[in-house]
Amino acid sequence: MKLLITGAAGKVGSNLLRRLRSEPRAPVLRIRALCHNRVLAEAPGLEVVKGTISDRDCVERAMDGVTHVVHLATCKETPDEVIDVTVKGLFWLTESFRTSPTAVQFILIGGDAGVGHFFYDHGAPVTELTPHSAYPGCYALSKVLEEVLLQQTHIQYGLNVCCLRAPWIMEKDDFRYSLSFGDDVFGGPDWKTLVAPDIAERCRSEGAVPLLRDAHGRPLKRNFVHVDDLVDAILAALDNPATKGRLYNVSMDEPVDYGAVAAYLKATRALGSINIPSAYHSNWLDNAKARFDLNWRPQYDLPRLIEAAWTYRRAPDDPRKVWYPG
Repeated sequence: MKLLITGAAGKVGSNLLRRLRSEPRAPVLRIRALCHNRVLAEAPGLEVVKGTISDRDCVERAMDGVTHVVHLATCKETPDEVIDVTVKGLFWLTESFRTSPTAVQFILIGGDAGVGHFFYDHGAPVTELTPHSAYPGCYALSKVLEEVLLQQTHIQYGLNVCCLRAPWIMEKDDFRYSLSFGDDVFGGPDWKTLVAPDIAERCRSEGAVPLLRDAHGRPLKRNFVHVDDLVDAILAALDNPATKGRLYNVSMDEPVDYGAVAAYLKATRALGSINIPSAYHSNWLDNAKARFDLNWRPQYDLPRLIEAAWTYRRAPDDPRKVWYPG
């Protein structure tokens, strides 16, 4: 097997590389990493190609001799780049895969932005049959276009492709900082902008967390997945014949309930919370298909997600960095 990983230096890619090196198949596995802004060092069994997937020549070099692809490279809210990377880039990758004499399987890591996550009231669990519904902005639109483009390659040419649709991916202390009222908040919402400045400062200094409420005033439910569980799903899908032409939701068994988060942190760490009203909607990403087809089970539930984030201690050479806007 010769595996190409795009976006290999990112959160998912770096964890996937570490796991592959510890897998039983690793001694016979050759890996090629396609890197753009962040470049990995070459190592035994790891070849590095530098460039962008929006460049067809770069893609052809990266795809030469490859049997399997795990496509992780993406953009966030960057309108100047998003179509070139997520649409044209995926097109060049699938075109090269389609014409390659060695190609076997193509795996795309998608996102629940393609079904609008908490922007829309779906009225039922979100399955792989739920219609696409991008929320405002270019990132969510790109997630829709990726899934559609990939599925059409299967319809048009019978390519062995699959998509693992992930919600917000957590690792290390990400979840803790996703609840911060400070400038160090990870992702959105930006809680300090939703309350008065003095309240935001008090919450930050006391470690209080937001209890986000949905459009009906109930604690909001939002989907997450830990990077370890997502990597498990990638490995379960890799070279698995059941995945051909399939889309899978890959998420925690239950969405994170912000009320349950507040209650757990109050009970275990005496942290307070503050109600944050919103027009968002609770949703539930149904992962039954992935559990059934891939024999995959997420290992992280809410207590484990919280404990992992609150007990994590960063090394001096591992500062928190946000690599993308949005």
